[in-house]
Amino acid sequence: MTSSQHAQHGPRTRRTTIPPGRRPGGPRGGGGRRRRPARGRLRLLLTVALALTVLGTAGAGWLYLKLSGNIETFGSDGIADDRPDAAAVGGKNVLVIGSDARTGGNRGLGGGDSDDVGRSDTAFLLHVYADHRHAVAVSVPRDTLVTVPACRLPDGSWTEERRGAMFNTAYSVGQTPQGNPACTQNTVEKLSGLRVDHTVVVDFKGFAELTDVVGGVQVCLPADVYERDLNPHRATRGERLFRKGVQEVRGQQALDYVRLRHGLGDGSDIGRIKRQQAFVSGLLKKVKEEGFTPTKLLPLADAATRSLTVDPGLGSADRLLSFALSLKDIELSDTKFVTVPWKYEGNRVAVVEPDATALWTALREDRTLDGHDAGGEGGPAADPHAAPSSDSRTGTAGSGPRTPDSGTAAAVSGAGARVALFNGTTTDGLAARAAELLSGHGFTVSTTSNAADRNASATTVRYGPGRESDAGKLVRLLPGATALPVPDAGLDVVLGADFARSAAQPASAPQPTAAPSRAAREARSADQDLCSDLSYG
Repeated sequence: MTSSQHAQHGPRTRRTTIPPGRRPGGPRGGGGRRRRPARGRLRLLLTVALALTVLGTAGAGWLYLKLSGNIETFGSDGIADDRPDAAAVGGKNVLVIGSDARTGGNRGLGGGDSDDVGRSDTAFLLHVYADHRHAVAVSVPRDTLVTVPACRLPDGSWTEERRGAMFNTAYSVGQTPQGNPACTQNTVEKLSGLRVDHTVVVDFKGFAELTDVVGGVQVCLPADVYERDLNPHRATRGERLFRKGVQEVRGQQALDYVRLRHGLGDGSDIGRIKRQQAFVSGLLKKVKEEGFTPTKLLPLADAATRSLTVDPGLGSADRLLSFALSLKDIELSDTKFVTVPWKYEGNRVAVVEPDATALWTALREDRTLDGHDAGGEGGPAADPHAAPSSDSRTGTAGSGPRTPDSGTAAAVSGAGARVALFNGTTTDGLAARAAELLSGHGFTVSTTSNAADRNASATTVRYGPGRESDAGKLVRLLPGATALPVPDAGLDVVLGADFARSAAQPASAPQPTAAPSRAAREARSADQDLCSDLSYG
């Protein structure tokens, strides 16, 4: 019986057509292939989809474990208990420390002994506004004279507070090769009055790897640079390391650029900070140009997680990547770099008050450098037309003493600071009124008395070494006050006629605050000309 006759007369009632050249039930190949039922195809597709899902999940899990396994954290037991409150408006503060530790493969890049004490080569506090569209990085020169609070030592004991110490010595407390990032965090919180939400440490090796991953960063040099400029102990000038003008650097060369101090301007750390700010601007520009795609972000994330030591709050891949992605909408023009208001004091750097306190207060309130509200959803409604302060000296336009829960004064805390008050006017009870105001902000008033001279027209805050921050807080609280450094003074206030007048008036409505005009004027934008403002002196 032929195939067609079998199909017509066999036991099946359904007609089946067999393609020419194929036997029913025959082997595959040559004569064609049996048609697979639709239900079988669906089952196959589901099986493949499930397999891909499993593989995809396993791949994501592997990637997550790989990135998380790269991350090193430092212990939170060294972070002080007495910390500033978190800002009510929702902005975040991230401390970034550049470490010159020689451990973990860094010796070959930076030279020195692998057992040497870890030090901080640079540091800045990055304030990310609540609207996630503005950011300001405040650099702190390594030679700045500050108060280093009590810090934890490796044996579990705590040091005594040190006043008038150089800022970068905080990282060396404990004398370990890895350094002490928690102590630097404590010091920045003491200096700024801002709560540091996260701390990130980048070492030589990590920095070099990051610049390699992004394919290099464009920089500009104001002059040719030679080997002796990087190592002033050389007897000869050596080879030229950088030519004057624009060029691209990566790896060791990028590291040499940001460490370069001598041979440009006055050879100071201030000039180096300017170039470091320009470099970070170039790095941000390069990352934005590449785009926030998985192809670009994953190699960067891998390099970053292998390069950083972070606080426990950023100690997993998802937290670190989530924070990084929260910055993607900040335009280069809205990313600013400033240096804490400063002046030379011999061969060291002193913080200038009340300008520094005005800057920190503006950041605490999520005000941009020109006084605009950038609170976004985490704070007051954004007000792009808010007027900047009319008082460029103090950064506030208020005319009367404020209560602890009003205006910019609300964020000022004098906890732990002792102050003596002297009435420099003939208005009775003025020192007691000032004591009530300051006590409401946590100050301990040790003395209320009359001054020897009762004809003071203006209020003066007199402060000794290490009391700059406390003096700045007093200036914020006492309308019209000026700060005066006195070598043998502690911390005292002579109240003038200006305070007597303001005390007799009702408190004015709080006004938006701006950073000091000098800080705003000297700020660098991330989109600024690459070759501008690269040295000091």
